[in-house]
Amino acid sequence: MSDEGYDHATIERRWQEAWDESNVYRTPDDVEDPTYVLGMYPYPSGKLHMGHVRNYTITDAYARYRRMRGDEVLHPMGWDAFGLPAENAAKERDTNPRDWTFDCIDTMRGQMEAMGFGYDWEREIATCTPEYYRWNQWLFSRFYDEGLVERRDAEVNWCPHCETVLADEQVEGEAELCWRCDTPVEQRELEQWFLQITEYADELLEAIDELEGWPNSVRQMQRNWIGRQYGTELEFDVEGYGGVEAFTTRVDTIFGATFFAIAPDHPISEELAEENDDIRHFIEHEADPEGDEPNGVATGLTATNPATGEEIPVYVADFVLSDVGTGALMAVPGHDDRDHAFATKHDLPIEPVVAPEPEGWDGETVPDAPDVSEEAFTEDGVLVNSGEYSGLDSETARDRLTEDIESAEKATQYQLRDWGISRQRYWGTPIPVVHCDDCGPVVVPEEDLPVELPEFINTTGNPLDAAEEWKRTTCPDCGGTAARETDTMDTFVDSSWYFLRYVSPDLDDAPFDLERANDWMPVDQYVGGIEHAVMHLLYARFFTKVLADHEGLEHREPFTNLLAQGMVQLEGEKMSKSKGNVVSPQRIVEEYGADTARLFMMQAAQPERDFDWSEEGVRSTNAFLGRLKGMVDDFVGAARGAAESASSAELRSANSRAAEPRDDGDEPRAERPDGADDAIASYVEAEIDATIAIAGNEYDDLTFNKALRETLELARTLRNYASHTEPHAETFERGLSAVVRLLAPVAPHLAEELYETLGNDEFVVEAPWPTARIDRDSVEKRRKLVENTREDVRQIVDVAGIEDPKRIDVVVAPEWKYDALEIAIESDADNLIGELMGESHIREHGDAAASYGQDLQAEREALSMTLGPDDEHAALESAAWLLEREFDAPVRVVRADAVDESVLKNAEPGRPAIEIED
Repeated sequence: MSDEGYDHATIERRWQEAWDESNVYRTPDDVEDPTYVLGMYPYPSGKLHMGHVRNYTITDAYARYRRMRGDEVLHPMGWDAFGLPAENAAKERDTNPRDWTFDCIDTMRGQMEAMGFGYDWEREIATCTPEYYRWNQWLFSRFYDEGLVERRDAEVNWCPHCETVLADEQVEGEAELCWRCDTPVEQRELEQWFLQITEYADELLEAIDELEGWPNSVRQMQRNWIGRQYGTELEFDVEGYGGVEAFTTRVDTIFGATFFAIAPDHPISEELAEENDDIRHFIEHEADPEGDEPNGVATGLTATNPATGEEIPVYVADFVLSDVGTGALMAVPGHDDRDHAFATKHDLPIEPVVAPEPEGWDGETVPDAPDVSEEAFTEDGVLVNSGEYSGLDSETARDRLTEDIESAEKATQYQLRDWGISRQRYWGTPIPVVHCDDCGPVVVPEEDLPVELPEFINTTGNPLDAAEEWKRTTCPDCGGTAARETDTMDTFVDSSWYFLRYVSPDLDDAPFDLERANDWMPVDQYVGGIEHAVMHLLYARFFTKVLADHEGLEHREPFTNLLAQGMVQLEGEKMSKSKGNVVSPQRIVEEYGADTARLFMMQAAQPERDFDWSEEGVRSTNAFLGRLKGMVDDFVGAARGAAESASSAELRSANSRAAEPRDDGDEPRAERPDGADDAIASYVEAEIDATIAIAGNEYDDLTFNKALRETLELARTLRNYASHTEPHAETFERGLSAVVRLLAPVAPHLAEELYETLGNDEFVVEAPWPTARIDRDSVEKRRKLVENTREDVRQIVDVAGIEDPKRIDVVVAPEWKYDALEIAIESDADNLIGELMGESHIREHGDAAASYGQDLQAEREALSMTLGPDDEHAALESAAWLLEREFDAPVRVVRADAVDESVLKNAEPGRPAIEIED
């Protein structure tokens, strides 16, 4: 068998052309409920990177697997084609974003085809086409009609270099830099369009618990982003300003409030800054909400604590945020870490008002106050130093104080804010609004959609502002002169519903076919990067819920199962152009082939884990594929040679058997020759079954690395089998067919080539998944038995210093021990030995039974069932050749009734006795 490489370029080109010709990946419109497999569509940056390759190999492998399982599969691809990078690239190259984008799309589509990804390209979408963004505008109008759109002034993140608004997640690091150009981000007040996602905050939060197919980490990130808190709103009377509302989740600590804090952009702070240089300097130059420690400046004002009547100082503090709570809070240093740090820095009082609940507390006595001088006590407990409320537990105190304080009332706050979708840039969906002096903002009617982008003008700022002719229009309501809205939509709008467009990409009278969407949605398996774990997924969930409420969509969640794939790294660092550590997928495909790249990636780690790219690993993977091809070629060549002397009738029969794919329920067990070869073939058959059983389970769970490890080990077993003896032809052919089909989702080109070589006329992508004749539990018991036995022999040989064993006997335990084990596992009796001795067939073994019973008693919590004695004997007999190969000695597998009692004392279920003749 050759270890040399193979002509991957010819093979991959041949099968890509064959798939295209036969249109094997097309999903007909008339299927009822396809398995919907989807990777997050890419931004067309110009070339695929290894992150793309990994993401789309995962979805492609799973889609191919589901096809082989008999599913009708929807596996589409499209392009997240709008966005500032294309606009910047066009400006730099003095071209236009459209041409740049479509050139990039053409390049990346070609690279995807070279990787062998099995997409239904007839469903391809690009969000920058009027045929797509028309429906962004239509959806905006529908949201507007339902009261889910608002226009208002808002402070926004502004990048002066890109001259556009950035979402919070696009502002990176403590230095607050633009995610695209690393320019420091500024704050500006602009009139913005908002989608009112907060109307769905409760449902978005509560439905997270139902997303059982999502990673827990992603679900928690969404919970944290929504940030629902239950608490109390109440007023503190601020000197000269009257009642100022604050929100707190710990009103039980109000007696410990020693200062009052307001946000730098609170209206009071802004008014004070006009007259106070210190406050203005702090707000403009020192306030840092992302800083390591809280900072602030005294205002000279006081606020009156509504519970105590005491006056406490007011500070402008950068840890108070105007968009969280009310922008003002009571600060309790004794019971909040951040307040404690601030109070320590500014030499403010720190008062304990909640104590840990004492062990055995009677509910009436007041415990001693804790020492909070060095560290805040932040848990619930029992109130102290709190007047008439002392002695109450925190929960009761919160209810009582909320009732008793005149201005207090229960409130719920969210960290989630409405979604600002306005972007001051060209390459995006024009917001379908015109501004009329008489009518105000007016939404463009449906019949006038799409509002198409004008020709690109290479200018500073927003090119739409420079498109004077395009801006001039008439008001749809009054017919008067009006100006178009020059903001475009956040590209997250595009990705919030694109998965629905795939069900009917050419529909021209609605964004998607509702009946088909109700049949085909939700997406069964979604795959993408963890960087999209919050915003994209949250917005997609929001859109789906709105469409369910107002457009008849029957599903309220878009994605049933989610996998967030890990990064591809080089020497522990993320690949990036700036670091100069990017590995080109195109070079790998040209040098080693797409199958090698795909297989290496998928076997290197679980999909969720980061992993290091290794050129050595790539070469090793390529060598394996070459050996596999050689093994199949050698087998088929030998079979043909042997068949040349057969009669034509025998030849037709043999070819028929080889060509027929194994059916799910009736794979015949190959006929065996007599003697040792029969046992070896039995072992190989069992390993084929074991591999199929385990690999199928792992493919179901998307743990491809484990499935591939099993498959590669089966290929190794087949090589060992062929080198040890003349393999039984049908057993060997079944093993090769299993390996090829198990590899087909990950290495589809070579799998097609080898499947054809084995005599099959159909595509392997359409072949049935191989069938196991054993379940996984039995597989694992058999494998554990064989490996434990091999390890026991190794230890005996090593400890006894046996260099050249003459014979190895493996003795299976007597049947009564299996019965005793089963009783011990099922019994809940305190006296296990007594229960065992109650069985006459066990009791008759006297001291041996008592001794084994004591062992079972001692290990009772760790006991598990093994194979039965007959199955153990058969499994060990079929694996004896492995011991013979390893130790170059004859091996006998002996039943219990063929040896003396002295030998049997060491034989237990799952752990046979070992006798070695030196």
